[in-house]
Amino acid sequence: MENHPVREALLELLRTRDELTSTDAARELGGNTGLYSFHLRKLAEQGLVEDVPGATGRIRPWRLARGGPKEPELAELNRRLEDESYQRWRDNRAQAPAEWRVDEAFSEVVYLTPEEMAAMGDAIRSMITLFRHRETQPAARPSDAAPVAVVARLFPMLDPE
Repeated sequence: MENHPVREALLELLRTRDELTSTDAARELGGNTGLYSFHLRKLAEQGLVEDVPGATGRIRPWRLARGGPKEPELAELNRRLEDESYQRWRDNRAQAPAEWRVDEAFSEVVYLTPEEMAAMGDAIRSMITLFRHRETQPAARPSDAAPVAVVARLFPMLDPE
């Protein structure tokens, strides 16, 4: 897939929510709804997004494509967007309010069985689930809450040989 900044921004937004309309995208990213509607249709042609089933009327919600494992191309794009978002944070952290100038980035190597690795992934997903409703229910957000990227990568370290 070509590196198109509007499409990358749309995919990044869709990674943080269950669905997105072109109106939502315009509100979040600026610009007009026609631009985002066009690019959402192009992402659908590439099999990366799809219409939300059961939607009716003029509002057309989209979601990341379902039905099996993530396409390797989308998974790679997500990793690149995560890295770019983190670098943007590091480059601009001095402009953030004082209480938001720190992060909780860490990295560890631990020895796990496949079952333990799966359990750790489940525990992380369970913790995220505690806060996911705040995306669609703004009234549930504390007044000082802000969007925070949560990125976890659990993978076996392969012997370099």
